[in-house]
This record gives sequence, C-alpha cells and structure tokens, in this order.
Amino acid sequence: MDHPLSIYNTLTRRKEQFIPLHAPHVGMYVCGPTVYGDAHLGHARPAITFDILFRYLTHLDYKVRYVRNITDVGHLEHDADAGEDKIAKKARLEQLEPMEVVQYYLNRYHQAMDALNVLSPSIEPHASGHIIEQIQLVQEILDKGYAYESCGSVYFDVEKYNKDHRYGILSGRNIEDMLNTTRTLDGQDEKRNPVDFALWKCAQPEHIMRWPSPWSDGFPGWHCECTAMGKKYLGEHFDIHGGGMDLIFPHHECEIAQAVASQGDDMVKYWMHNNMITVNGQKMGKSLGNFITLQEFFTGEHPMLTQAYSPMTIRFFILQAHYRSTVDFSNEALQASEKGLNRLMEAYENLNRLKASVTSSVDVTGLREKGLEAMSDDLNTPVLISHLFDATRAINSAKDGKATISEADLAELKATFQLMLFDILGLKDEAVSGDNSYESFSKAVDLLLTIRQEAKANKDWATSDKIRNELTAMGFEIKDTKEGAEWRLNK
Repeated sequence: MDHPLSIYNTLTRRKEQFIPLHAPHVGMYVCGPTVYGDAHLGHARPAITFDILFRYLTHLDYKVRYVRNITDVGHLEHDADAGEDKIAKKARLEQLEPMEVVQYYLNRYHQAMDALNVLSPSIEPHASGHIIEQIQLVQEILDKGYAYESCGSVYFDVEKYNKDHRYGILSGRNIEDMLNTTRTLDGQDEKRNPVDFALWKCAQPEHIMRWPSPWSDGFPGWHCECTAMGKKYLGEHFDIHGGGMDLIFPHHECEIAQAVASQGDDMVKYWMHNNMITVNGQKMGKSLGNFITLQEFFTGEHPMLTQAYSPMTIRFFILQAHYRSTVDFSNEALQASEKGLNRLMEAYENLNRLKASVTSSVDVTGLREKGLEAMSDDLNTPVLISHLFDATRAINSAKDGKATISEADLAELKATFQLMLFDILGLKDEAVSGDNSYESFSKAVDLLLTIRQEAKANKDWATSDKIRNELTAMGFEIKDTKEGAEWRLNK
C-alpha cells in the first residue's frame, strides 16, 4: 500500500496506522439514530463521516462489514436512566404504536440518507430485535460480579469495576470527580452510586415497551444494544467503532465497561469520533431546540434559512471541514459551499468537453497521489478538496485557451476526478443524477442552441436573441465561445 491509512484513535489520543485484525476483512460499527424525529444536520455529520470511511476502506480493497444500528427502545430522555423512553413518549403524544413512530421516522431517515448519497450499511440491526442478546449480556455481567439487581432493575457497579479496570479510559474522566459532581435524579435511590448505569430497567405499569426477563418485565438500558449487537455481528473483537463526539461519554464509555466486564477485554481496536455541528458556537441538537432538519434544508422552509440547499451542498459543506473539527452553521458558509461545489462540477463537465493537445503546459501530475495521501492521513477531505480546486484552475485555463492538456493528462484527470469527487467523496451531479430524461433534455437545449447559431449565421438577430433570452429566463446561463455556445442550468 503506497499510502498506509492512519486514523485518530480516541482511546489512545493519537493517530495510528490502521492494521485490521483479520485483513482483508474489516469490522466497523457506527451508532445510528434514535428514530423519534426527523434527522437534522447534526445527524448528517456522522452518517457522512463514516460513509467516507466506508468508501475509502472499500477503495483500499478491504472487505468491510459495516453495522449501523437503529435505536428503537431504551433511550430515555436523560442519559442518567431517568425520564420516559423517547419513542414511547412520542407514541403517547401522537396516539400511535411505538413501532409506527419508529417506522415513520426510519423511512424518512433513509430518504434523507439516500438524498445525501450515503451508502447503506451492510447490516442495520434494531435494538428491539435483539432483546435476547441484551438479556444474555446483562446476565454475563451479573455472573462476573460487576452488576447488581435492585427493585427488578439491574445496574452496572461502576465503583467495583473501577477497582479492577478503569472506568473513564475513553473520556479521560475520573470516577472520584464524577461521584462528587453527579446530581441526584429521580429513580437513583435504586442505585448504590449515582454513577452506576442501567443494564435493565423494570417497566412501570404505564410503560408500553416491555419484555420478560429473569429480573422483571422491562427493557434494556440504552448502552446494552451496541455491545450486544456489535458482538453478534462483528465478534468479540472488531476493528472500528464510530459515532459523534457527544457519545464518548456516557454511551461509549459504558460500552467499553460492559465489554470488559462480560468478556475480560474491550471489543474495539480503534474508536473514532466526529466533532459537532454548531450554531453560533453551540451544539446543534433536539434538546437545545436549535436544530434544522435535513428536509428543511432541502426545502428552505425554516426561519434560520435564507434559501433552500441541495443535499450535495450539505454533503460538500460537511466535507470541507476535517471530521474532527467543529463546523459552524451559517447561510454564508453554505452559500460558499454551493458555489465551490458548482465550480468542481463545472470543471468536470469542462473536462469532458476539452480537446486534447499534443503536450501539456499545465502540471497535473501527482494529483491522484496527493489526493490519496490526504485521505490516508485520517480522512483529510479538506486537503483533498483543495487539490481538486488546484486541478480546476488548470482545467479552466485550458478551456479558456490559456493552457494545453495532453491526451494522457486529460485521461488521468478524468479518472482522478471520477475517483476522488464521485467515488470517494460521494458527491454527484444533481442536474443529472436520478433523472433518466436528462439526456433528452440536454439534447433539446443543444438543438435550440444549434438553431440559434444558424440564425446568427443568417444574421437573423431577432430569432437568435429570442432563443437566448427565453433560455436565460428559464434559468439557463448561455456563454458563446470559439467552439460554439455552452450552457448550464443555474441551480
């Protein structure tokens, strides 16, 4: 491998060379959504980040089993095991069955992911479909002495675990500090310590979602599902676990504790986390009420938006920042992304129209190597994009007659743009994608411009101007060149 892949491991707090446990096979688990509302921009970021990783690992010829779970039970309103189940609450308010809520928002999540060109995972398991595996996990932790039963619920004994292992290894938190600062919440009187977390919760009489277990009719704790399903589909040891940075604590910290308590060591070799989307410096999230759903971005129907933004503009906006840095939402930033994406798409269109010269007067050598080097350096998409903009300047120079590109360089540029822009970054030309009529539409515009050219040759200025003016009014941009008229549809 010319450019060995290195990724930042949250566990060790450094970049490490990626060496799979069972090459060429790679096991990757990413925390998916809790489906009780529409996906917002914050949900798009981990989906796109780990889609990029999935694409790049596949490009490197790894055989990837990508598991992304669906949380449809057990995620309570507060991470400290208090409050109502988020989905059950939504079902109660809407007077629906909980699984109706799940299905509705899961369908909408998939539609949004398709629009963003996020590839489907290999397996998409539901928490509610793996209750047996979660009960088994809880029993294993009880048998090892790291959990206790209380009033029909089962809690993880963090203090006892910390004596033998280290709770806080991922987040860097200190258990003594946590014990001193954790506030008492309703229901915590069942716990020996406020930092203990639920493995199984006894359902109150009004709780809709419940299953029989050795301890009570109840439901699993939120953290259990990922440990149980990761083990089921990827084994006791797998390569990568990903998710948003907000999941480091408590969710992923608890996952590590559950794995070590049940089997003696952690399941995961590399822990990866994307940073947050912020609004005026504050994390975007449902609980803060400052979120904009993806559908609202696509339609422009939100008070914070000055226009609609296409799915590819959203994807490009996210990829212009490194996945471990924050991205602050603003209309100005999105508009700049829209213009930048259009420049790259136009460059690719121009590439397909350029006529090769005998020699090249621009240097386009090494673009592919530079791009792969950037991607192998912890998925550095902004650097890759900067290389594509460098190539765009060369393409535009050749288009304007200020430079020449040889046939070999032209072929290499086309192949590199296809690989980098479309295959790895996962962008697509929205004017073409998914529209089988585009070719006919394009030919119709070309025909009108041919008629206009003939009118100009016959000095029929009225017809020539009428065609141009009508096309402009429809949103087309017409540009006359030495080779003839060129057009593009303004998005």
